[in-house]
Amino acid sequence: MKTQEEKINDSITRVFKAVFPNTTNHYDTLFGGTAMQFMDEVAFITATRYSRQKMVTVSSDRIDFKRPIPHGTIIELIGKVTYLGTTSLKVRVDIFIEEMYSNSREKAITGEFTFVAIDENKKAVKVE
Repeated sequence: MKTQEEKINDSITRVFKAVFPNTTNHYDTLFGGTAMQFMDEVAFITATRYSRQKMVTVSSDRIDFKRPIPHGTIIELIGKVTYLGTTSLKVRVDIFIEEMYSNSREKAITGEFTFVAIDENKKAVKVE
């Protein structure tokens, strides 16, 4: 049986994406809503990998946009479980910008998402 810390570490999720023009706004930076969609998806995967249960997003507690994400960059999204409740858990997702042709790397966005485990009747159940 794995410890809680081992389960958290095993569920850390990393996703890389290239920022193409179809995901950017008129400032040639990633749409905020697109970033939030990417983050929620990574948070969902992280929550599911941790619990191996049906999970639904119930809130995004706070999302801090520290730097714009220019087109033509690579982003890495990293999701990690940060809190465990009885029927819920929280996942922090950080987005890092990587320049395609240099070793530059910088944190751009941080957000936290809350998920609830549900059963087949969509009722909250204990997170395992």
